[in-house]
Amino acid sequence: MASDRLIHMANQIGSFFATQPRIDAAAAVADHLRKFWDPRMRAAIIAHATQGGGDLAPHVREAVRLLAADEEAKGATGSGST
Repeated sequence: MASDRLIHMANQIGSFFATQPRIDAAAAVADHLRKFWDPRMRAAIIAHATQGGGDLAPHVREAVRLLAADEEAKGATGSGST
């Protein structure tokens, strides 16, 4: 899937969670991406954010950072189950 489509989708998800009261939008977006995005999609958005990700909303960039840290921790512990 093209990165511009992933960026658009991630920002849409971020817009939804940003409107929810009493919620950590970045954590909610990261959780959504973890649960519902294919590993290849997650890898692509992480790669995009690593290269700057300036077209991602700030809380979405933070969500992808959280997601990347989680993915890295999974890789370090060897528990690659999704």
